[in-house]
Amino acid sequence: MSYLRFEKAVMTNLEESLRRELLRTNRSGAYSASTLVDCNTRKYHGLLVVPVPEIDDENHVLLSSLDCTVVQHGAEFNLGLHKYQGNNFSPKGHKYIREFDASLVPTTTYRVGGVILKRETIFQAYEDRILIRYTLVDAHSATTLRFRPFLAFRSVRQFTHENSVASREYSEVENGIKTCMYAGYPDLYMQFNKKCEFIFQPDWYRGIEYPKEQERGYASNEDLYVPGYFEIPIKKDESIVFSASTKPIKTRTLKNLFQEEIDLRLPRDNFYHCLVTAAHQFHNREADDTRYLLAGYPWFKCRARDTFISLPGLTLAIDEADYFELVMNTAERGLREFMEDKPLSVKIYEMEQPDVPLWAVWAIQQYAKYVGRDKCFERYGKLLQDIVSYIEEGGHPNLRLDDNGLLYSNGRDHAVTWMNSSANGRPVVPRSGYIVEFNALWYNALKFCASMAADKGDTTAAVHLEELAAKTKQSFVETFVNEYGYLLDYVDGNMMDWSVRPNQIFAVALDYSPLSQQQMKSVVDICTRELLTPKGLRSLSPKSGGYNPMYVGPQTQRDYAYHQGTAWPWLGGFYMEACLKLYKRTRLSFVERQMVGYEDEIDYHAIGTISELFDGNPPFHGRGAMSFAMNVAEILRTMKLLEKYSYQK
Repeated sequence: MSYLRFEKAVMTNLEESLRRELLRTNRSGAYSASTLVDCNTRKYHGLLVVPVPEIDDENHVLLSSLDCTVVQHGAEFNLGLHKYQGNNFSPKGHKYIREFDASLVPTTTYRVGGVILKRETIFQAYEDRILIRYTLVDAHSATTLRFRPFLAFRSVRQFTHENSVASREYSEVENGIKTCMYAGYPDLYMQFNKKCEFIFQPDWYRGIEYPKEQERGYASNEDLYVPGYFEIPIKKDESIVFSASTKPIKTRTLKNLFQEEIDLRLPRDNFYHCLVTAAHQFHNREADDTRYLLAGYPWFKCRARDTFISLPGLTLAIDEADYFELVMNTAERGLREFMEDKPLSVKIYEMEQPDVPLWAVWAIQQYAKYVGRDKCFERYGKLLQDIVSYIEEGGHPNLRLDDNGLLYSNGRDHAVTWMNSSANGRPVVPRSGYIVEFNALWYNALKFCASMAADKGDTTAAVHLEELAAKTKQSFVETFVNEYGYLLDYVDGNMMDWSVRPNQIFAVALDYSPLSQQQMKSVVDICTRELLTPKGLRSLSPKSGGYNPMYVGPQTQRDYAYHQGTAWPWLGGFYMEACLKLYKRTRLSFVERQMVGYEDEIDYHAIGTISELFDGNPPFHGRGAMSFAMNVAEILRTMKLLEKYSYQK
């Protein structure tokens, strides 16, 4: 039985199938994405979506889709599906789908009368190339396949419309054509593994509509250019492989290449394997061999905070410490360049955010637990010392260490924490001053670095850091703990934010907590009562003012909801770590039940991965980006923690 299989009843019901998306990526940041029935519902969807650095740092949709038509006895059966304005779907190829299976590679089986056609799709791991294999499983008479490519040649953030500038020129290449609609773009090579006939029949398909953009309050329709179509006869049991890429390929290699790519894939036959595959989708390798973690798909790039929070879960939790080191090599270079006030030579965004070095220490701390403290100190000991000194000496432009041992950051005018949504140029949640997770991370960093220094016999450094940590601990409790048993979210002079938010959970979950055992239990209790959902912790309690749990509507409406009650699985990871830390094995079954809420998502939104965020109220719909690195990472790290506590006596 396949773990990710959908029967005909689901596939032919567009209310069910259109809400399920499929994502395939490679190591360059290119991807292929659509719905299970290959009907694009976002402007970000496309069969071949690639970075074009000569134009900008965005991805660009080159090949939007490829319609396949089965031709027998002169009758045509188009297997494609597009949504047009007025809620019209055409040509309704989904009605021929018998089943869909994504346990290894996305495989759609169509039945048209006596014809059974299987379509398998794979994205090449280290090239910007989509490969599709069509196999004629059964047919009782001569069969021809006709392929009609829909071209966009545009940024994922824009639309294309019929125009006279688009080039109609094409050139024949081995078993296919190459074409380029606009100057500055690479050529698009469309090739088959066997000889085909291309019929030049240029036309624009007008008014194609993307309902996901409509829901989000954006423009939602465009025109796509179809240069013509390919025709290829196919026999029973024969397979035809189609390739679309920015580079030509020797077509005789396509069949073997397709099989080689399949052999590289991990079967997605359970929850864990789905998450491991999802983790690998965030891997990004640049031409200079620098390694990154993308924050999510389809629109996120590499962001500093996301990198350090995601890194342990996406690497150490799946026993891939080598990739941790490769990404950290890149991130350390960027971090040092920032601390030394040099231009960044790495493609990591938001390095200037004040909590980034604190999360870097946390990530290294997880590495130490995985490989051992000696190896960790040997590799990252100097970086740890430099980060703490940088903060202590006031090197960061927006992170000040006050005499009371607490870190102060100004977030009134510009968002400085992970709660970074803005409206009308101002932070929706203006967290400023003494911010609770900043100072929890700071205390944890001081204690960790003090213990590492003590291990290495550096008594002077260890004593100094312990003294600073003691001061931070006292001030943390005096500043954040309130009479109701939870922690204030931030304190800025006389301004105290009494909202019940999840950021307090870090003060419990981190290895070193400034709180007493009773204070930690009190924080976990209130997070359980007011913030916990099956999809992680809410960003705001329903009892707090401004609660807005539904991430729907136009951009401004969503901006105001983004951190005002929506649920985030990555926060749930730290919550569950806090539960296990406090209650050990007695909370194992509770945490295991919580994981069921995440597994439910694997076959519902973007199949095989976890969405960016969820509504804070039932039925907790997945929203935002199709796949989000921090969520996948923290669920994987929680699974690793469960394994650890399960084996403890």
